[in-house]
Amino acid sequence: MNLPIKNISIIGLGLIGGSIAKALKKSNISFEISAYDKDEILSKALSEKTIDKTLTVIEDSLTSDLIFLCLPVEVSLKFLKELAPKLVEGQIISDVSGIKGIFEDVWLKINTKGIYIGGHPMTGKELGGYNNSDPLLFENSVYILSDQQKDSPLFEEFIKVIEATGSRITLLNPYIHDKVVAYVSHLPQLLSVSLVNNSVINRNAISFSNFAAGGFRDMTRIASSDFSIWEKIIAFNKDEIIEAIESMKDELDSMEALIKDDNYYLLAEKFEKARIKRDEIPKDTKGFLTQLYDLFVFVTDQPGVISRISTALFNNNINIKDIELLKIREGTGGTFRLSFESEEDVIKAGEIVKKEGFEIK
Repeated sequence: MNLPIKNISIIGLGLIGGSIAKALKKSNISFEISAYDKDEILSKALSEKTIDKTLTVIEDSLTSDLIFLCLPVEVSLKFLKELAPKLVEGQIISDVSGIKGIFEDVWLKINTKGIYIGGHPMTGKELGGYNNSDPLLFENSVYILSDQQKDSPLFEEFIKVIEATGSRITLLNPYIHDKVVAYVSHLPQLLSVSLVNNSVINRNAISFSNFAAGGFRDMTRIASSDFSIWEKIIAFNKDEIIEAIESMKDELDSMEALIKDDNYYLLAEKFEKARIKRDEIPKDTKGFLTQLYDLFVFVTDQPGVISRISTALFNNNINIKDIELLKIREGTGGTFRLSFESEEDVIKAGEIVKKEGFEIK
């Protein structure tokens, strides 16, 4: 049995695969990382020293101690079926898909000497792809691992690799996992889409969505997610998602009944229960999408003001993650929302912007 893990192959250098490679390369453990993807992506990753070697075909990954499948659900399932039977003793294959039960079902039908450890990093960004991958993507994020191989001596070695990315590990039964994420990840995605679509109403020449403020934007940020990422996740976790939707319907029906009956006492209890439960959610861990922190800047209606702000921040190594013009009055000015990765960046950015002569809120 080959211990510890030193050689890692990553199939798919997208947001998650690329971030795993970058995080491991910046860790205090020396890993040799190989990857399989499109030629232009591999070339860039190689030039940036994110990886050490390129793989021409996926079978080349079989020389590694550990193989990560970081592709869409259906493709990762396909490669699991192809690679798993060829694993030898001491080899591990894992995936990063948002559902786990279907992978466990497939694995149990395969005859192999290796082991499979399902994984689901509960983090991400609104934009995918290698160009958006980040060595800090997993820092303090929850990384769920299937508990089915927890008694294997290889399991502890695999945990060391995941911990090297900065993740916090939680073990779950793969089928319980699918129920959990249906409620806390998949349902919120569908609700976000529904909230936006429900606001696209025009009455008396008034567009309701024109009045959506910051709170609405925060609640619906993930509505921008690409459906191609979600299609198979929804299909493979259909039953659990439907259960979560039915539960949500019951909750909304309960709210509706309390409002109809003017039962503000019980409605207040619901608000208080939600407040308490919301405050119990750990504040120092990331969720499915990395939280962004906002700074509001008033600018005068003059050419080049955005360039001044962005240049000043760039010169101080502060990266703007998102920017939006919220309000503008021609000839006077407007308010921009600048989003950053951390509260620390917001504080620093505010100081820099004020020094440039701008008003912040």
